[in-house]
Amino acid sequence: MEAKAIARHIRVTPMKARRVVNLVRGKQANEALAILKFAEQGASEPVFKVLQSAMANARVRADREGIAFDEGDLFISKAFVDEGTTMKRFQPRAQGRAFRIRKRTSHITVVVATPEKEEDR
Repeated sequence: MEAKAIARHIRVTPMKARRVVNLVRGKQANEALAILKFAEQGASEPVFKVLQSAMANARVRADREGIAFDEGDLFISKAFVDEGTTMKRFQPRAQGRAFRIRKRTSHITVVVATPEKEEDR
C-alpha cells in the first residue's frame, strides 16, 4: 500500500531541500521523523510536515480499504524535490542600477509504502 503527500510553493530553495530529503530517503518512517526533528537545516521542518501528512494519508487509506495498518511498517519509498515558481524582486544598487533577487520555491513530494510480502504477489 502506498500513500503520498505533496507540499507546493514552499519558500526554501530546492537545493537546500534536496539535501534534507537525501538524509531520509529509503528509511523507516518513524526513524526519518526522528532524524528530521533534530536536523538543524531550515528545510527539515517542511519535509517533516510532509512526511507526517503522508503517514496520516496512509492511515486514512488503510481505514477506508479495511487493511490492517501498522505505522512501524511504513518506509519512505520515494522522496523528491522539484523546483517551484521563482518570485523575482529587485534591489536598488549604485548609480541607478537594479539587482535582481530570485526567491526560489520548492515542491516537496514524499511517498510512503509498506513492504510487499512474498505471499501477496
